[in-house]
Amino acid sequence: MMLNVVLLCTFALTPALHSGNPPAPETRRDNIEETLHGERVVDPYRWLEKLEVDSPEVKAWTDEQNAHTRAVLDQLPCHAELTRQFEQLMNIPSIGTPVSRGGLLFNTERRAGQDQGVLLVRQQGGDPRVLIDPNQLDDAGLVSLDWWTPNPDGSIVAFGLSRSGDEMSTLHLLDTASGEWLPLEIPGKTRLSGWTPDGGAFLYSRLLDAEDPYSRAILWHEMGRHPRHDPIIAQQEEPSRIPFGTLSRNGRWIMLGLSDGWSRNDLQVLNTAQWQADPETTPTDIAQDLEGRFEPWFVRDDTAYIYTTHQAPNGRLMSIDLKEPSVETWQTIVPEQAQAVLKSASQAKGMVIISWQKDATTQFQRIRPDGSVIGDIQLPGLGSARISTEPDQRIGYFSYTSYNEPRTIYRVDLITGTRSVWARPEVPVDPTTVVVEREWATSPDGTKVPMFVIHRSDVNPADGPHPTLIYGYGGFNISMTPGFYATNFPWYDAGGVYVVANLRGGGEYGEQWHRQGMLESKQNVYDDLYACAEHLIKKGWTDSDHLAVMGGSNGGLLTGVAATQRPELWNAVISSVPLLDMLRYHRFLMARFWVPEYGSAEDPEQFPWLRAYSPYHNIERGRNYPAMMIIAGENDSRVHPLHARKMAARMQEATAGNDNAGPILLQVERDAGHGQGKPMHMRIRNLADRWSFIMWKTGLCEGSAP
Repeated sequence: MMLNVVLLCTFALTPALHSGNPPAPETRRDNIEETLHGERVVDPYRWLEKLEVDSPEVKAWTDEQNAHTRAVLDQLPCHAELTRQFEQLMNIPSIGTPVSRGGLLFNTERRAGQDQGVLLVRQQGGDPRVLIDPNQLDDAGLVSLDWWTPNPDGSIVAFGLSRSGDEMSTLHLLDTASGEWLPLEIPGKTRLSGWTPDGGAFLYSRLLDAEDPYSRAILWHEMGRHPRHDPIIAQQEEPSRIPFGTLSRNGRWIMLGLSDGWSRNDLQVLNTAQWQADPETTPTDIAQDLEGRFEPWFVRDDTAYIYTTHQAPNGRLMSIDLKEPSVETWQTIVPEQAQAVLKSASQAKGMVIISWQKDATTQFQRIRPDGSVIGDIQLPGLGSARISTEPDQRIGYFSYTSYNEPRTIYRVDLITGTRSVWARPEVPVDPTTVVVEREWATSPDGTKVPMFVIHRSDVNPADGPHPTLIYGYGGFNISMTPGFYATNFPWYDAGGVYVVANLRGGGEYGEQWHRQGMLESKQNVYDDLYACAEHLIKKGWTDSDHLAVMGGSNGGLLTGVAATQRPELWNAVISSVPLLDMLRYHRFLMARFWVPEYGSAEDPEQFPWLRAYSPYHNIERGRNYPAMMIIAGENDSRVHPLHARKMAARMQEATAGNDNAGPILLQVERDAGHGQGKPMHMRIRNLADRWSFIMWKTGLCEGSAP
């Protein structure tokens, strides 16, 4: 049944109003002055760096800010109607790609009305049975299933649960046949890294000290042994160098790595039997002090298939004999491509399935283990896809989605290439009403920056300006690829244009694209965003009175910079779980992990880069800043809510009494973290808040807050 999307708001492009907004709560200033590398820096709101649990004053101030935000948003004419629509749109079933183990298929599914997804199991072709249902573990829906991994025969499933979005997963085990939980529990942000073939042991990682995000270790667990006796194979020694480990499917080899940010890592290998006989065995180096990433994707017998960007920014796949892994023996199986980025490789019966990313869309290719090409696997169109395969099976499963194509699971015969729909959710919207276009902006240095432009089929630039929202990220080698969002349809149906910008710093075009948007080159990311906005305005899609920008996490930093560097471009900005004080970000939670990406203000060479764009330090009283909605999670284990609090306070101070700026709204979610694990009711409320704010400020929701 189709959902008729009718907003209780005026769709005429009326100017967004500022008068009549209630004033923001007052915030105490407590100036702290310090000199950093010869520059005087004033911080008036450092007292807001405390968590609520440690400061009643911060909690009381946040109560006032949240109440102010609710007073503004709840009175918007379109808020109630959007809430009703999202309650329908968010109840579309969500189905995960199945994983095959021991003749069983495991997959996740969130059914209509459920806050959290559940894990299901079934015999091939049989009916599903619920194995893990987090909704039964907490009445408020705050417990989430973070990850799950069956053992090789599917008889036991390891899984991680966390609460209120804190991502501090506790490892549990479950017997598949009976559904009973086994007594083992391992807390500390755990993650399983591989089972032995007989299911008698597994490799995993966890924090040795749950209060210290820089205490990650790789450990070995034997079934039946108390985890306090699990030996440590490797552990973190420096904040910005993160250890990781994987166990080969045949159990013979433990691959150990040490990451320096998102551009390079060292890699070693340990023979499992030798290590068990002598725990003092020294791992053998595979890649040490080399530029590039080295990721072990799978092992066949004693040969590792390793992805690397070393001397190949777009990635290549190598085979390495683990008994003699010297550089001289490395062989290239899949060479680098100039026009596509290598994203994954997985084993199937007699072949390897390669996933390429070209212009931010997925392509699948079948090759033999020696690298010779068998042929492509045709996908339904230009979109995003992920595949699940097993080394001894010719049947695989892949998910496929695009901006106008709901996420569908396909069963594919990897020998013949024939596919059939395994699961496809019914959606209460008509995807065929939406079209996707590819446009390119030119950044100031001449770089061509692509973007997806999504809109209702009868909307075009000639009829502009249209309300337009740009979404961006631009960092950590993460690609912005096509995906279906039913909750965007109220925006499309009202005539809005949705744009996803593929900014530098991401992974859309390989490691070189990533490096052009990190460290001293970070300003390129922001210039790319402005180029996209100016391109859309020049072509007639929109103008600055009807243009909004949104991003989260590193994308929240992006939008915070956009609001302070180019406030005249936007009428609305949403900055979610953001980094905004770039001179102090590295001092909190796990942020030293990100020093290789951003740099550190402690370094005299890197300080000027950060100071130049740090949003909190570039706010000026008297400027006409766009309306901002700044969102944080009190339980965020990645980005501290101090960034949102301090930014909101300083922006409110700078815009006080200025009817041509703001409003500046802060929303701190007490039962949320960085975004993962939110229950459905909270996600619905968040969507209604954000979209009503955007529609209000771009002219699709007439009126101003009282």
